Amino acid sequence: MTTSWLDLPADHLFGLATLPYGVFSTAADPRRRVGVRVGDHVLDAAAAAEHAGMESGVCWDRPSLNDFLSRGHHAWAAGRAWLIEVLTDPMYRDAVEPHLLPVADVTLHLPFEVADYVDFYASEHHASNVGRIFRPDSEPLTPNWKHLPIGYHGRAGTVVVSGTDIVRPCGQRKAPSDPAPTFGPSRRLDIETELGFVVGGATPLGQAVPIDEAVEHLFGVVLLNDWSARDIQAWEYVPLGPFLGKSFGTSISAWVVPMAALESAHVPLPGQDPQPLDYLRGDEASAFGLDIHCEVRVNGTVVSRPEYADMYWSPTQMLAHLSVNGASLRDGDLFGSGTISGADKQTRGCLLELTWSGQEPVTLEDGTTRAFLEDGDTVTITGWAPGPDGARIGLGEVAGTIRPARR
Repeated sequence: MTTSWLDLPADHLFGLATLPYGVFSTAADPRRRVGVRVGDHVLDAAAAAEHAGMESGVCWDRPSLNDFLSRGHHAWAAGRAWLIEVLTDPMYRDAVEPHLLPVADVTLHLPFEVADYVDFYASEHHASNVGRIFRPDSEPLTPNWKHLPIGYHGRAGTVVVSGTDIVRPCGQRKAPSDPAPTFGPSRRLDIETELGFVVGGATPLGQAVPIDEAVEHLFGVVLLNDWSARDIQAWEYVPLGPFLGKSFGTSISAWVVPMAALESAHVPLPGQDPQPLDYLRGDEASAFGLDIHCEVRVNGTVVSRPEYADMYWSPTQMLAHLSVNGASLRDGDLFGSGTISGADKQTRGCLLELTWSGQEPVTLEDGTTRAFLEDGDTVTITGWAPGPDGARIGLGEVAGTIRPARR
C-alpha cells in the first residue's frame, strides 16, 4: 500500500486511495478554491501546485471544479497521479505541508456549478415497490423499464451542498378519497438515497457518447439525497412524471470522489433480462456495478443500509442513454442513480418504501415514530466502498434539516 509522509492511519476513509475534490474557503481567506481531502486535512490544491512546480494546477485556483472537469479524463488522471506523488515523496513535503489545513477550519461549498441535472430510476427493487404503492392494480414495472434507463430532468438551480437546510415545499395534493385537490405544505416529505455522477469532457450537440466511451466522461461520484414530496408527486406525475414534488431541493455531498478511486469497487451488474439494445450493451469493463455501502440516519437513528451493488442499470448505460439522441454533455452535468433499494426491507432507500406509504412507521431511538419527515428532522446519508489492498474509500456524507414551509 502506498504510504504518505503524513503518516495517515491505514484505515482512514480519506487516505491516499480516496483523495476526493471539493471547494473550500477559510475565515482568513474567503476565496473559494479547489481543495483535496487528505486524512483530517484539506490540501489547498492550487497553492500546493504553485509551490511544488505544477504549472497546470491553475485550474484548481477556481471557485468550482468546472475548469478541471472541462480538461477531460487525461487531465484528471494526471492530476491524481501528481497528488499521490507529492503526498508520498518526502522531497515535496516542505512545499506541500504548509498548504494542508485542518478540515475543521474550512468551510465547504457546492463543489461544481451544476450544468444540467437528470435523475434516473435504476433500482428494480425501488421501481417495483413504488409501482406496487402508486399503482396497486397494475404491473409494478412499466413495460419499458427493463429496456431503457428511465429518467427525468430536474432543476440544476436547486442542487445544494450538504448541510443546507431544506424548506418544506408547498403544492397541490389530492388523496384518492379527496373530492378535489388542495394546496398547502407537503404532508408526506421523503428522502431518496442515491449516488450522483459528475460529468466532464463536454460534447457537441448531436453527438452521442457510446457506452465504451462513457466512463471517460464520468469524473466522480457524490452522495445524493433527492428530497421528495410524495403527496405532490402522486397527484402530478401522471402523465408526464415528477415535477414540483422533486424540484424544490436536491442535496449532494461536499466531496467528489474520483471514479479512479472506485476501480476496486467495480462489480458485475445483477443481470439484465431481456438483453438491452446494442447501444446499451457493454462488457464488464464498460457496463459495471459498484460495491458501495450506504447508511441512512434520521435524527441519529440508522433506518436503512442500502447497497448500490443491487442497482439494475450501470452508470455508463445511464450516460449513454441520456446522450443517444444527440443531447450534449456539459462540464458539470450531474445525474442521479435514483433511489438505492434492495430486496430486504432494511436496504430500502426511502421512507415511502421503508414505511410502505406510511402504513408501517419506523421507530427512532427517542421512541418517536416516523411515517414521513417532520419539521426539524435531520437526515444524514454516509457511504463507503472497498479500495485497493484492504483500504476503504470514504464518500463523506450528505445531510440536511427540514425547516417549516414558507407561506
